[in-house]
Amino acid sequence: MRRAVCPGSFDPVTNGHLDIIGRASRLFDEVIVGVLVNQSKSGLFTVEERIEMLREVTASYGNVRVASFRGLLVDFCRAQRATVLIKGLRAVSDFDYELQMAQMNIGLAGVETLFMPTNPLYSFLSSSLVKDVAKWGGDVTPHVPDVVRDALKARLVPPPP
Repeated sequence: MRRAVCPGSFDPVTNGHLDIIGRASRLFDEVIVGVLVNQSKSGLFTVEERIEMLREVTASYGNVRVASFRGLLVDFCRAQRATVLIKGLRAVSDFDYELQMAQMNIGLAGVETLFMPTNPLYSFLSSSLVKDVAKWGGDVTPHVPDVVRDALKARLVPPPP
C-alpha cells in the first residue's frame, strides 16, 4: 500500500491545504493528514478543533484520515507505516526551509519528501493571512471551507454592538 503523510499545523485549514490533500489522495492509496501538536505555541484553534474541521472537510475523500502527532515527524511516519511526506510549496522562499527538512528526514529515517507546487489560485494563501483578514472582519469565504469561515467568525469577530 502506498501511504503518505501530509503534515502541518492547519490552524486553520485553508483551500490551499485542501488542494494539496486532494491531489495527494489521487496519487496514494492512503493519505494521513498529520496535525502537529506544538506545546510551545498556542494556536487559535485547539488541536481537537483542527482535527474535527479537517475530518469534516476531507470526508469526501475515502482514502484520507486525520491524526495528531507530537515530536519528530519521521517517528509519526514510521508509526503510520508511511514512507513519503507530501509538502506544498507556495513560493521559492518555502523551498529553502523545506529542502533542509527533507534532507534531515531522509537522513533520519529514509522518509522521502514529495514537493507539490501549490495551485496558483492559492499561492499567496497562508493560515496566518486568513486569520489576520478574519480578525479585522474581512471576507475569507474564497479562501477556506465554510465550516472554517464560520469557526473563524465565531472565534475572532466580535458581535455587533
